[in-house]
Amino acid sequence: MTKKPIIGITLDSEKPGGYSLFPWVALRENYADSIVAVGGTPVLLPHVPESVNQYLDTIQGLIITGGNFDIDPALYGASSRHDTIITKDRRTQFEWAITKAALERDMPILGICGGHQLINVILGGTLLQHIPDDIPNALEHQQRIAGVAQGKPHHDIKITKGTLLHQITGSTGYKTNSSHHQAIKTLGQGLVVNAQTSDGVIEGIEYLGKEFVLGLEWHPEYLASKEDKKILAAFVEAAS
Repeated sequence: MTKKPIIGITLDSEKPGGYSLFPWVALRENYADSIVAVGGTPVLLPHVPESVNQYLDTIQGLIITGGNFDIDPALYGASSRHDTIITKDRRTQFEWAITKAALERDMPILGICGGHQLINVILGGTLLQHIPDDIPNALEHQQRIAGVAQGKPHHDIKITKGTLLHQITGSTGYKTNSSHHQAIKTLGQGLVVNAQTSDGVIEGIEYLGKEFVLGLEWHPEYLASKEDKKILAAFVEAAS
């Protein structure tokens, strides 16, 4: 049998309460299930910065997941902080360290939602801190506010021809399920835009200098379209 590539997936974290009286980490099952569906073996990565190199010695591909939190604006040089900002500093410290090290190794990386934004910031880019305040007449990018069920596609993206994303999906655009209140403002070094919405929000990026580094504002782990399954399958293939 062909050995399945091991895909490391970062976890979300929460403070004590609800599930446990102690701090806890968790992840929606569909992140792992979607990797199994396209031929990979998922391994979940707790936030242990000193274990980054051991993690990367074990896995063949890295997924940086999304979550209900934001990157500290100080990390991209912002002098102010929007009042909607919520940070998870230990998580960001870990994801920054493992993503930076994975980039140095030229490991296949897929950044989803907050992971997409993190790739951009690590490479020197900046973020819009709150889309409704920064983009006049913007589309509704948050599903719960738009009244759309979680994971269901609700707005269209246009894909840039000739990009890796275009090659993978074979599409110049389709309906996606992004849910975010922040977005890329300026691109990090080496990155190009591969997908946008009609209001100009950058929904996808890729790194020209690497074999497979994609950032997506939407959530392909729901496998809500044939294009999303193609993206995950291409990622796992790159890690093989």
